Amino acid sequence: MSALLAQEFFRLDHQVVVVTQTSGEGREEFHFPVVRQPSLGKLFDLIKWCDIFWQNNLSLRTVWPAFVLSKPVVITHQGSYCAKPTGIDLLLRFKRAIVNRTTSVAISQFVAGCFPTRSSIIPNPYDARMFAQTSHASARSTELLFVGRVVAEKGLDLLIGSLAQLRSRGLQPRLTIVGSGPELTAMQKLSENLGLRDQVKFAGPKLGAELVEIFRRHKILVVPSRYDEPFGVVALEGIACGCVVVGSSGGGLPEAIGPCGVTFPNGDAERLAGAIEELLRASDNRDRFLAKAPEHLARFHPVSIANQYLELFQSKLQ
Repeated sequence: MSALLAQEFFRLDHQVVVVTQTSGEGREEFHFPVVRQPSLGKLFDLIKWCDIFWQNNLSLRTVWPAFVLSKPVVITHQGSYCAKPTGIDLLLRFKRAIVNRTTSVAISQFVAGCFPTRSSIIPNPYDARMFAQTSHASARSTELLFVGRVVAEKGLDLLIGSLAQLRSRGLQPRLTIVGSGPELTAMQKLSENLGLRDQVKFAGPKLGAELVEIFRRHKILVVPSRYDEPFGVVALEGIACGCVVVGSSGGGLPEAIGPCGVTFPNGDAERLAGAIEELLRASDNRDRFLAKAPEHLARFHPVSIANQYLELFQSKLQ
């Protein structure tokens, strides 16, 4: 998200410098400077130079010099410190105290509701130049797609379990799983134990054009998260490539899905199977959802999101 928005700021003729703690090995080159793991002196120099110091998620390591130098600070909350602190938890309490004293942006209504302070709501954009539909829905060869980390909170076990339920109802949709993680072996064993080896393909992690082509070959993207997702860019990417989305109803994920899919209660495998069955049996419903995609996606186009940020930045300089 940081790279995508920085690119848009640059295209809109603003000077941009990105500061990051990542090492940069194997990373692409950008048209603007990327300063990796800066020294304290370099960080102070950059903050002195800038008009606005924007943090895409709060970093205590780099935010304090901006306060020392009295620079305007805007912080976007991606959801990692939404939970209310319990017990001592001084780090989380300190982060939330900073949130209450800076210009605050939330990526969804859900994230905004986690903080007592007022937040501007500016959702994350998706890469509209990469993720786009070029194939007609009738050309899609596979029914279901999962894209994400293979960890317990992403709910892949619910999705695999729903295939067994669908089989008992006379449906045998194929599922492609894109991603890797600590639960991968367990999910492979679960598929085999349920007799789903012929229906489930584990494709491993995919990026860029290869991922786009996978989206374009599938009809339904399933995002079965057990926890409350702060937002859900993967839903936007799937919609942009012509997928209808089935996703869990908690958190900010429904804001990303919008009118382009259906939701089910978090953790409810029975309702998940029912939602998938309905879409598989009624292709006209999928067409109805996809017809609403262009208007929905326009809200999350990088240019639109970048301009919302620039308007907010400008208001801090007046």
